[in-house]
Order: sequence, then C-alpha cells, then structure tokens
Amino acid sequence: MAFQIVINLIIAFMWMFLNESYSAPGFIGGYLLGILLLFLLSKFIPGTFYLKKFFKIISLILLFIKELISSNIDIVKLVYTPNPEVEPGIFALPIEVKSNWEITLLANLISLTPGTLSIAVSNDNKQLFIHAMDIDDIEESISSIKNTFEKAIMEVTR
Repeated sequence: MAFQIVINLIIAFMWMFLNESYSAPGFIGGYLLGILLLFLLSKFIPGTFYLKKFFKIISLILLFIKELISSNIDIVKLVYTPNPEVEPGIFALPIEVKSNWEITLLANLISLTPGTLSIAVSNDNKQLFIHAMDIDDIEESISSIKNTFEKAIMEVTR
C-alpha cells in the first residue's frame, strides 16, 4: 500500500513538472491521473489497489457513526421511559480478530457506543466481555456486534 502511494505521489509531481503548473490544481490533476494509472496497472503492481482499503476505512467510520446515532436514540428512549424495563448484564463475545490492535479497536468501538462497555479480554484473546445496559437477547447482541464492527475491522486490517 505504501509503495502505491509513493508511486502515485511521484506521478503527481512528474505531471506537475511536465505541465509546468506548480499549483495545487496541477498536483491534484496529476494525483488523479496517478490513481487512474495505478488502477489500470493494478495487475502488475504488488498488493491490492490501495484505495480499496481507504474506502473500507471510510465505511468503518460511517458504520460507527450510524451505530453511535442509533444507540444514542435507544438510550434516550430508555431514559425518558417512565418505568423502564431494563435488563443490564455482562456477556462473553467470541471474537475472530487476532492481533492486539484489532482487539483494541473492537473494544474501543464497543465502549464508545452508548449503552455498552468492554470490560475485559480473556487470557487467550478469544473472548471479549461486554457489559450492556439493556440485553433483550444475548445471541442477537453477539450477532449484531460480529456482523457490524468485527466484520468491518477484519475488512480493514486484512
């Protein structure tokens, strides 16, 4: 990925110098041309096209924002309900992410979402213990986290 970014920057600077246009629009035009060339020649360049990972990072950020807003709405509904029937609890989430960075990112995304808090990671790094403010169905909560945050993190890091 870093190799492709460097190649793209070189193409952008060469374009700028060949056009004798030493300005931001000249550089941006060269950078866009470099993206097009790298995409067309992606079979011959090692690694996957670097913008794919960039778009996956953007989708992870957008997923977090969506989950943040929806969980905030759920918490506000719980707080303003006259007699809330809240079932707090702790459950173990089996995780497929392996590296410490992936586990930390998953735990932080869960903790930053209102209503949930990552408590601990098991010694073998195969489970994450989570406290939730309202657990209707544990299996639904597990599948929700696995299908959103964990899946998106694995798409970004692998």
